[in-house]
Amino acid sequence: MTALLRAERIVKRFGGVVALDGVSFELKEGEIHALCGENGAGKSTLIKVLGGIHPADSYEGGLHVAGARAEFRSVRDAESAGIAVIHQELALVEEMTVAENVFLGAEPLRGPFVDWDRMYGEAERLFARFGIDVDVRASIKDLGVGRRQLVEIVKALRKSSRVLVLDEPTAALADQEITVLLDILRDLRRRGMACIYISHKLGEVLSVADRVTVLRDGRSIVTLDARATNQDEIIRHMVGREIRDLFPRRRARVGPTLLRVEDLDVAPDSSSPPLLRGISFEARAGEVVGIGGLMGAGRTELLMHLVGAWGKRRRGRVEVGGAPLEPGTPRDAMAAGLVLVSEDRKRYGLVLDKSVGFNMSLSVIGRFAPHGIVDEAREQLSIRPLFDTLRIKARDVEAEVRELSGGNQQKVVLGKAILVEPKVVLLDEPTRGIDVGAKVDVYELVNRLSAEGKAVVLVSSELPELTHMSDRILVLHEGAVSAEFEPAAASPEMILAAAMGHGRRAPASVAAASPG
Repeated sequence: MTALLRAERIVKRFGGVVALDGVSFELKEGEIHALCGENGAGKSTLIKVLGGIHPADSYEGGLHVAGARAEFRSVRDAESAGIAVIHQELALVEEMTVAENVFLGAEPLRGPFVDWDRMYGEAERLFARFGIDVDVRASIKDLGVGRRQLVEIVKALRKSSRVLVLDEPTAALADQEITVLLDILRDLRRRGMACIYISHKLGEVLSVADRVTVLRDGRSIVTLDARATNQDEIIRHMVGREIRDLFPRRRARVGPTLLRVEDLDVAPDSSSPPLLRGISFEARAGEVVGIGGLMGAGRTELLMHLVGAWGKRRRGRVEVGGAPLEPGTPRDAMAAGLVLVSEDRKRYGLVLDKSVGFNMSLSVIGRFAPHGIVDEAREQLSIRPLFDTLRIKARDVEAEVRELSGGNQQKVVLGKAILVEPKVVLLDEPTRGIDVGAKVDVYELVNRLSAEGKAVVLVSSELPELTHMSDRILVLHEGAVSAEFEPAAASPEMILAAAMGHGRRAPASVAAASPG
C-alpha cells in the first residue's frame, strides 16, 4: 500500500512550549491507523496540523498527500485534499434535520431555491450505501450520541474524503453503538478509505487498527503492527514505564455507614413521573461502591440528585454520616460532607479561563477569606501539596486550566473535591476520556480516599474498572436497582445481563451466585 498521507518531522510550538517535537507519521491507503498516547502527548496538536487548523506557516516540517507536498492554510484546504476530521465535540446544528446537516453549505438547488426532495432523497441513498439506519428527516436534537457520530461520518463521506480522522469517537457511546461504529469503519476500510483512529480504549484499538503509532511528550516513539502487539506493550511505550497493575485496588478497613439511601423515588420535575424508583443502598467508610448500567439507566441522575443538582424527590430518605440530608443545593450537600465529581468536567467542574489554583480552591474559598479578602498565602499552603500529590502536569498553579490536557483537568476537579474534606465522594465516570497513566493516578487517589476512611461511590461504563475498583457493585436498569454483586463473583456477562433488565435485586452474596 502506498502512503496516502505523510507527516515528516513536525515541530509545533506554543510560545515556549514545544507541543510536537519532530513527529513523523504515515497513513497508507485502505488502512486504519491508531494514534495513541497520554493526554498532552501531542495527538490533538498533530490532527490539527493534518486538518488545517494549524496552518502551514505555524509549524516546522512537512506534509505530503499522495506523494505531493501539501501546505494547508485552512480547514477548507485540508478538506479539499480529502482529509476530514471528526472531533470529540461534534459540529452539528441541533435544530436542523439529519439531511440538512449532511448537505449544510452544499444544498442541491432548483433555481434559487433548495430542492428539498432531491436533498432528502440523496441523503437517504447516502446512508443506505453505508448500511446506516438513520431517519434523514429527524432533527439532530432527537438523536442519541451514537447516531450523531454516524451523521458526522456520513457528512464527511459525502465530501468524497479519502482520509477520516476520528478523535475519541466512542468516548460517550454505549457498547452496542461502539460495535456498530467499528463495523462501519471496517467496511470503509474494505472500500479503500484510510482512517486515523484516536482512542484511549486499547481493546478497541487492537480490534480495529492495522497499525498503532505511539506519541509521548510530543515525539513519535514507535509504530507497531496491531496484530503483533498487545496492550501492555502499547502502555509501556505511552508512559515510558511498565505499569504492572492497571487497577491497583487496595482494600481498606470498612467502618460505619456514611451514606444511606432508602426507597428513593425522584422525578425530573414536579409534573413528571419518577425516573428513579425505589433505590436503596449504603456506602461505608473505606468502601468503594460501584454503580453500573447502560446509558440512560439513571446513574448520573442519581448522583446529581444526591448533591441537590437534579430532580424532585417524591419519596425516600438520604443520610450522610447518620444525619438526614434533605433536598437542597450542592452547597448544602458539601456542608453535609457529600461532594460530586461530575462526568462533564468542563460544564460542571471547571472555570476554564481561570487558574489551576483558582479552580481547586473555588468550593472552599470561604475558608481562605473569612473576612471577604482571600489570604493567598494560606490558600497556596493548602493547594500546592495537593498539586504535587496529584501529579498535575502544568507549569504551576497559576496556569490556566484550558491549557491542560483532559487528564490533568480531571485531576484539578478531583483536587477541588478533596479540599472540601468530604465524608462521601461521588465519582461519575472519573476516567472517561483520559489516558492510561492518568487513569492509574485516579485509581491511586480512590485508594487514598478509602484508606482515609471516606466512602466512594463510583459510576463507570467500563466493566473492568467497575469490577476491579469496587468492593460491591449495584446495577441500575431503567431507574431501579436490578442487581447487586460481589465483584469477585460477577462476570461481565452477569453485569451486562442485569444492566439490560435480566437481573434481579438480591443480597450481594446471592446476586453474585446467579444473575437471576
